[in-house]
Amino acid sequence: MTLLALIRHMPTVWNSEGRLQGQRDTALDLDAVPAWRLPPELAGFRFIASPLGRALDTAHRLGIVPRVEPRLIEMSWGEWEGCTLPELRDRFRGTLDDLEAQGLDFRTPGGESPRDVQARVRPLLAEIAAAGEPTAAVTHKGVIRAVFALATGWNMLGKPPHRLSWSAAHLLRLGADGEPRIERLNLPLEAP
Repeated sequence: MTLLALIRHMPTVWNSEGRLQGQRDTALDLDAVPAWRLPPELAGFRFIASPLGRALDTAHRLGIVPRVEPRLIEMSWGEWEGCTLPELRDRFRGTLDDLEAQGLDFRTPGGESPRDVQARVRPLLAEIAAAGEPTAAVTHKGVIRAVFALATGWNMLGKPPHRLSWSAAHLLRLGADGEPRIERLNLPLEAP
């Protein structure tokens, strides 16, 4: 079994504005950047990160220089990138709930579904498992939720089986084939 930790990037300007970021390269919100530190459980891990600046900046603020891994890029929201949920609910009156009810197969125009993200990261999970080195990835909410769904069998309908903190690391165990299982969720990143 190989350990994999998933860390979401620090807050961005678009997070503060409630905008869907997707694969747009938005900057960290320097007024909201928290004082994070790596939990001791991640000592000795190798680090990888999404190629987007918000993930790389987060890694650097944590004092790590990660290897860039393109498969960790956020889920594409296609034509919806830059929009807020209230704007989308207004634009798609009555139909947004129908779209969200597709769970793993929810896809925006020109975007990816969570199932697409799972297909993109599964080979990476298998490679990490084959290497056998504990690995931490600085990535995005959509990627973490997609991997979390694999680990729990959650179909992304209804509430998730566990609450995830976005100011925490989530530790998984990868089987020999790369299949993830929960080891420990919500390892705090906030500095004491």
